[in-house]
Amino acid sequence: MTSKTDSTAKNTAAFAAQAAISFGAALFAMLVAIYFMDADPWIKGFLALGTLYLTTSTFTLAKVVRDAQEDQRVFHRLDQARVDKLLSEHDPFKSVS
Repeated sequence: MTSKTDSTAKNTAAFAAQAAISFGAALFAMLVAIYFMDADPWIKGFLALGTLYLTTSTFTLAKVVRDAQEDQRVFHRLDQARVDKLLSEHDPFKSVS
């Protein structure tokens, strides 16, 4: 019996590390820039809070997109299994009566 491999591309560990380092550097740079900005403390606090809110909402959006893609993949697999079952049960030489 042959098994089908998943045709979706998988991310490498290096890509995941690069994405994590890039995210950390961008967040760190933004927070450092807010800290050293020449402004009142309430303005700095507002910008820092906005940065953290944007960061957490980005994670939520990424999770929602990932979950939607996984759900679509499951539906595609189910549809493919139904088609495979119908094709395996079909006998083109069966007489119609």
